[in-house]
Amino acid sequence: MARKFRVKSSAASNVVVIGLGRFGGALATELVALGRDVLGIDSNEARVQEYSSYLTHVVQADPTNEETLRDLGVTDFDAAVVAMSASIETSILTASLLIQLGVKQVWAKASSPAHGRILEQIGVHHVVYPDSDMGRRIAHQVGGDELDYVEIDEGFVMAKTRANAEFSGKSLEELALRSKFGVIVVATSKADQAYEAATPATVLNEGDFLIVAGHKDQVEHFTRD
Repeated sequence: MARKFRVKSSAASNVVVIGLGRFGGALATELVALGRDVLGIDSNEARVQEYSSYLTHVVQADPTNEETLRDLGVTDFDAAVVAMSASIETSILTASLLIQLGVKQVWAKASSPAHGRILEQIGVHHVVYPDSDMGRRIAHQVGGDELDYVEIDEGFVMAKTRANAEFSGKSLEELALRSKFGVIVVATSKADQAYEAATPATVLNEGDFLIVAGHKDQVEHFTRD
């Protein structure tokens, strides 16, 4: 019988990560670095051994077995992430069991839009597309004018760009970028200095790094001009 782990209930303090491949393994270790308790579950013994020194707990188990998930105490955790997607059947069955068991927040990796739609239909709270999301992000860096690009929500993005010569010596209040471009400057940085929260009094110089937020089309228009 698999050992059952009892974890103190605290908001967002403990997470189950099911599937310790490249995505799941990176996610799990980063959660530990953020101070979260992490239970990693994988059916592959080699992966379990690989992460045994990095995660709070690691277990070799079949995540599609309801009794196993109960024995591991997954309902005591604040969130669960179904991090594998190569086997769509395994992904969907595992996510469905987590929903049925009443896990508060279930996240799942989808390999395609069709896979994602099924996950949403069975009640998964958050469906993520790490491959396509990263592809879009890199595309904006390679072929666009942004130094970095993150989609926060559908149609709303944040991007890292540089201030052009026309902005030099002017404050954000003077530039009125929100009214002209529809974007908000969230933070600024000069050269290698740390980022500082932007205020209307922030004065820009050519080449300063800017973190801007707004609707996708407006941000892309702003970074091109």
